[in-house]
Amino acid sequence: RMWAYTVGFTVLPHVGGFLGWFLNRKEIPAWYEKLKKPSWCPSRRVFPVAWTVLYTGMGYASYLVWNDLGGCSSKAIVPLGLYGAQLVLNWAWPPLFFGAHNLNMVM
Repeated sequence: RMWAYTVGFTVLPHVGGFLGWFLNRKEIPAWYEKLKKPSWCPSRRVFPVAWTVLYTGMGYASYLVWNDLGGCSSKAIVPLGLYGAQLVLNWAWPPLFFGAHNLNMVM
């Protein structure tokens, strides 16, 4: 049964990541690829791999916090709340950046 919690916490960040990609998938070739980028900017093929690794690590770390602090106990509320807030901001960034074509979001 604990494996279900491990999988759930680990998969959760990917939900928003996938949704952000899905909503903005047409903006990447139409807008982002046309931006002037520095020579050291990685290929766009690197980003899905990098975000998969990052989201998996974030999700698993949140599971470890939840597990070590006794589930949804009073000790876990602040760290998991901060994690949740960070995750929501992380999920909000692609629609704001790609959807609004807002370069000021990165400066």
